[in-house]
Amino acid sequence: MKKEPSIGISRRRLLAIAGLSTRATLLTRHPLFADEDPLSTIASTAANAKNKSFGSLKQIEAGLLNVGYAEAGPLNGPPAILLHGWPYDIHSFVDVAPVLAAKGYRVVVPHLRGYGSTRFLSNETFRTGQPSAIALDIIALMDALKIEKAILAGFDWGARTANIIAALWPERCKAMVSVSGYLIGSQAVGRIPLPPQAELQWWYQFYFATERGRAGYEKYRRDFAKLIWQLASPKWNFDDATFDRSAASFENPDHVAIAIHNYRWRLGLAEGEVKDDELEKRLADAPVITVPAITMEGDANGAPHPDPISYAKKFSGKYLHRTIRGGIGHNLPQEAPQEFVKAVIEVDGY
Repeated sequence: MKKEPSIGISRRRLLAIAGLSTRATLLTRHPLFADEDPLSTIASTAANAKNKSFGSLKQIEAGLLNVGYAEAGPLNGPPAILLHGWPYDIHSFVDVAPVLAAKGYRVVVPHLRGYGSTRFLSNETFRTGQPSAIALDIIALMDALKIEKAILAGFDWGARTANIIAALWPERCKAMVSVSGYLIGSQAVGRIPLPPQAELQWWYQFYFATERGRAGYEKYRRDFAKLIWQLASPKWNFDDATFDRSAASFENPDHVAIAIHNYRWRLGLAEGEVKDDELEKRLADAPVITVPAITMEGDANGAPHPDPISYAKKFSGKYLHRTIRGGIGHNLPQEAPQEFVKAVIEVDGY
């Protein structure tokens, strides 16, 4: 398969970032916002965090990538890794992270491959968006950060990634919060036709299967993403500043290639990495998740999502499902951050 080119990060920039990171000690709390004190009370942190951005991001080489990530809280706190979806970015957790940090968690919020400042280390690396590859990215990030075990929490692609790690590497996952539940799938499942109404919800998947769709997403990625936000969260009245803050991450040179490959791979229209075939075979068996888990769903999620009843038996450990009401859509961590924080803290106590 044709490989997409990548833009690397200069050695000078990486050294500068590394130099900044050496200022931290184990007991240092990293300010998440340039103008926000993470030691403030939970209530004031949540209130003041609205419409702000993360402070300076960090960069670290991990596996195939140089990963851009936000970090907050004490370095010796219990790790919590927050994973975003498509077409969103780390700002889905901009109101969640400071609250968890104030509670003593070491919070890590990485840009997935194809987003923000995350870059491939080599121009020759296959720009795959298949689920197992993204999960391996997070395992590599944990290794690079010397995190043996973490709470994994996310939505959309991030929830699927958390599911995969919890299922295949439970020793690396202390507990999990997954919006929209059990999302592990396979190409075989992706080939099964659905009723017309269900297929209609996946219109963009079929659009992406065409060259016209790839070109359209390349040309109109910001407009496309805004439309998805509106459809997936029909009652979320986000403003332009909130959208623009995340949309900047879609300018990543590999973003289109990763997104298109992900959806084509799901339909069996694109090949994946041969080295990951064994992992995909294991995932195709829909493995049960044994770690403690809380699944969540917004009552106004306009994106395709399974009924909670359909996946309840896929969790064999201590498990709870919670539906969040009040017009909450697909981007639950950003639309209902307090509920997401509550779930992370609760599942940590299981």
